[in-house]
Amino acid sequence: MAKTLTAESSTEPQTEFLRATGATGDLHLHSFSSRIFRNTRFLRIWLPPGYDDAANQSRAYPVLYLNDGQNLFEASTAFGGVEWQVDETADRLIREEAIPPMIIVGIDNMGKDRIREYTPYRSVNPMMLRVLGRRYPDFLMLEVMPFVCRNYRAMSDPGNIGLGGSSLGALIALYTAMVRPGTFGKLLLESPSLWVSARQLIKDSRKVRIWPERIFLGVGTSEASNAERSQTVVDDVRELAAIIRRAVLSEKRLKVVIQEGAAHNESAWAGRFPEALQFLFGN
Repeated sequence: MAKTLTAESSTEPQTEFLRATGATGDLHLHSFSSRIFRNTRFLRIWLPPGYDDAANQSRAYPVLYLNDGQNLFEASTAFGGVEWQVDETADRLIREEAIPPMIIVGIDNMGKDRIREYTPYRSVNPMMLRVLGRRYPDFLMLEVMPFVCRNYRAMSDPGNIGLGGSSLGALIALYTAMVRPGTFGKLLLESPSLWVSARQLIKDSRKVRIWPERIFLGVGTSEASNAERSQTVVDDVRELAAIIRRAVLSEKRLKVVIQEGAAHNESAWAGRFPEALQFLFGN
């Protein structure tokens, strides 16, 4: 789908954004500077149908924050030219009343620094000694989320805030939910790279006592280049799921999808996104 950009202003006159006019719904792109990471990236903020209607001017909305924002809405910016189709999926589910109207925020990664920002612990495989991932929770909670709440009618109570991502983006989402317990009521983890840093996050997860109210955990059986490695990825996901189940004591709070034949790519994550969105935010 071809998408063009036009300059606009948001609810705060000094905050400019670009509008992706070819998106399904209303997609705003903000150039966002971070003091914590000392860099600038796009925030891609998708607004639900009716957001600007006069009848909804006092209405606040649930919000889902997703990492790797480039891959969510536009094929032209997505890795490999395949997007998650977040705008199309959310628009359809809202109009079908399967989920409430909501805001979705895509947080762009920083390209060559993506691995460093999404890795909270030093790692031998991949080799990463100067990691930045421990800054990510503060980046999200002290910079990104306040910006969104200042400029958009986003709810701020944990039960209406979700966080998620895929691969390393899921890893840093998991880490953030673990070290900031009680902040996020929904957690979306797609093909999380739990093997990074010698499976340190799995080890740390055993100590967590407060988990989000709903967690969607998705993985395919063909995540890696060979069957043995793929099975290890699935086994890691199953182990994390077992740890969470022991802590939350409720099947209604955790949904695990192990998809036969699905690979480690945007197409698989897009395919599971409707089910994830309905589980996390549906009635």
